[in-house]
Amino acid sequence: MLSILKRLRAIDEAVFHWLFQSTRALRKSRLAFWLSRSGDGPYYALFALFAGIAAIEGSILFIQRALLAFAIEIPLFIGLKNLLRRDRPILLRKYKPVLKPADRFSFPSGHSTAAFLFAALVVASFPVWAPVFYGWATCVAISRVALGVHYPSDVIAGAILGTMIAGFVVAVLP
Repeated sequence: MLSILKRLRAIDEAVFHWLFQSTRALRKSRLAFWLSRSGDGPYYALFALFAGIAAIEGSILFIQRALLAFAIEIPLFIGLKNLLRRDRPILLRKYKPVLKPADRFSFPSGHSTAAFLFAALVVASFPVWAPVFYGWATCVAISRVALGVHYPSDVIAGAILGTMIAGFVVAVLP
């Protein structure tokens, strides 16, 4: 079992190295930085506020789901990070990050968790937006690797966790 975990970690690190090198243009243009920043908390609140003000059908349910979902997501991903304590790539390697991470640990990615959680909630309430929001969430996740603050498995785990939380909340608040 330990051998399998070591092999998976080696693959994860190799894919990180390849992605980090392949996304140099994203870092130079600062596009990765802006994609990553679009996954920060205030933008979720701004979207919910806009949906509420615009009185889009389903916006009240969407806001209720978002409040419950983020109340679950934030302590869960922080707890998992502190329990699993996986160092970020920049702490283990010679990579220079474009931004300073908010904390030391990387697994799971909080930005990816929140982005996929938000995308799934938007799609549950406003299905026509599925390609836009899942595309955006994927870009947020890729930007976190491009910036050197997460391994690919961190963002994949975040995407799964965020989607699962959204699924749970949608089931609880149908």
